[in-house]
Amino acid sequence: MKGKNAYFQLYTKDDGTYLKLFEAQPGGRPLVYDEISKYLIDKKIYEYDKLAIGKAIANLKEVAELKISSVVISPQNEYVRVQVDENRMHAICRFYPPSNGGQLLTKDDIVAAMVREGIKYGVDESKIQDFLNDREYCTDYVLAKATQPIQGRNAVITYHFNTDLTMKPKTNEDGSVDFHTLDIISRCKKGDLLATLTPLVPGKPGIDVFGKVIKPNKVNNKVLRHGKNISMSEDGLQLFSDVDGHVSLADDRVFVSNIYEIPADVDPSTGDIEYDGNVIIRGNVITGFTVKAKGDIEVYGVVEGAYIEAGGQIILRRGIQGMNKGVLKAEGNVISKFIENAEVIAGGYINTDSIMHSKVSAKGDIVVGGRRGSVAGGVIRSGTLISVKSSGSHMGTNTVLEVGIDPSIQDEFKELDKQITILKSEKEKISQSIAIIRKRLQSGSNIAYDVLENLKQITQLSIKLNTELEQAKERYKILRVEVDGSDSGMIKIHDTVYPGTKIVISNINYYVRDELKHTKFIRDRADIKLLPL
Repeated sequence: MKGKNAYFQLYTKDDGTYLKLFEAQPGGRPLVYDEISKYLIDKKIYEYDKLAIGKAIANLKEVAELKISSVVISPQNEYVRVQVDENRMHAICRFYPPSNGGQLLTKDDIVAAMVREGIKYGVDESKIQDFLNDREYCTDYVLAKATQPIQGRNAVITYHFNTDLTMKPKTNEDGSVDFHTLDIISRCKKGDLLATLTPLVPGKPGIDVFGKVIKPNKVNNKVLRHGKNISMSEDGLQLFSDVDGHVSLADDRVFVSNIYEIPADVDPSTGDIEYDGNVIIRGNVITGFTVKAKGDIEVYGVVEGAYIEAGGQIILRRGIQGMNKGVLKAEGNVISKFIENAEVIAGGYINTDSIMHSKVSAKGDIVVGGRRGSVAGGVIRSGTLISVKSSGSHMGTNTVLEVGIDPSIQDEFKELDKQITILKSEKEKISQSIAIIRKRLQSGSNIAYDVLENLKQITQLSIKLNTELEQAKERYKILRVEVDGSDSGMIKIHDTVYPGTKIVISNINYYVRDELKHTKFIRDRADIKLLPL
């Protein structure tokens, strides 16, 4: 059991003022000089023997008595010091004994002392009585407590479908993509539960010891938002699909799209395809045709020199033989058996078994696996990672592997550089024309009306070009920081990288001169470092 704390007491004799020190019981806290000093200041006692008090505390055993002043002070009543913690949750009272001739505090005296300090709420009269029944000095008593606020709970929406567009497809033991178990498209049936809303629970305010309201943390509300082909329950807490189709989440809104299925080829019999939902093509996409969808596009056959654009993912169960005309463009991921003589742009990752003589770029990873896992010819660009089995060929085929910068940012950066050059050239030409006309005006020559009109038009054009140039320069400056500051990205060659391969990591170049095996390329400051896999 914890013993009582050490404490002190003032008392007077005919020859001055004395201080009596009482040692702590086992488990109690010892005396601290600063507490005695603060008490004496509160009592307006400024002249006393500080050194004697310090020595007495240091050597205290049981009880010590020392004279601190020759001045005889008036009797001091029992004293309470009231403090409030920084969060205003507790009022802590610390008591000091009266001197000889001083009076003890009553319950009303203690309450009045707390009121003087602004305490208006949560006073615990039973704790006050505990002190009065068994007085302990130099000891903290919590005599008032605030009412804690009750925190509420944010509203939560649970989606009962896949919202993770980064989920990778299942791969076979040899590393190839298993198209038979490709479940990355979130299909739904009529009547399926799509989303559930757990409503917010509002909090309850508390009150601090000063009587002020303590507000609970703010809670965030949410509501279920949806597009067509979806029904909401009467209580507004559940969403159900009205049709068979594909469910997706965009800007916190649930959409269900019907799937548009073409049973054979996209060719002259179908014309170009443009659809708001998902498109499934059971046959091939023939050269010269276009397929656009706001959702996913899935092709079971081969894509030839066609243009495919998806707001979601593109999945080619066989691949693309683009004939240097074919283009795949997806805001999401691209999964294809092979990519040959084509341009592929993905806002997510790209997964394929081989890439030949193609221009391929992705914000996410580019993984070339399967039995071949080869890249030969063309330019492969990823914002994060390129992972292949082999790069280039025995023939020294020029192949570029580039990582570390988002390809879309890199393209915009290069395009801005060209645009700034063109704008500067046009501005210079216009400035020369304006200077010639103004020179003629200053010389006093007669100027035809159509020439003056032309001056007006090219002056307005000059202002417009100057605005466009400044905007382009500002954007160029922002992108330059991002391009120059990037040092991430990695290239992994799991088998062989052949001479003729160019490695680029965040604008740092490395030319492969000799055949390398099982190599990882990373950026190390201003160089590219080669590490074994």
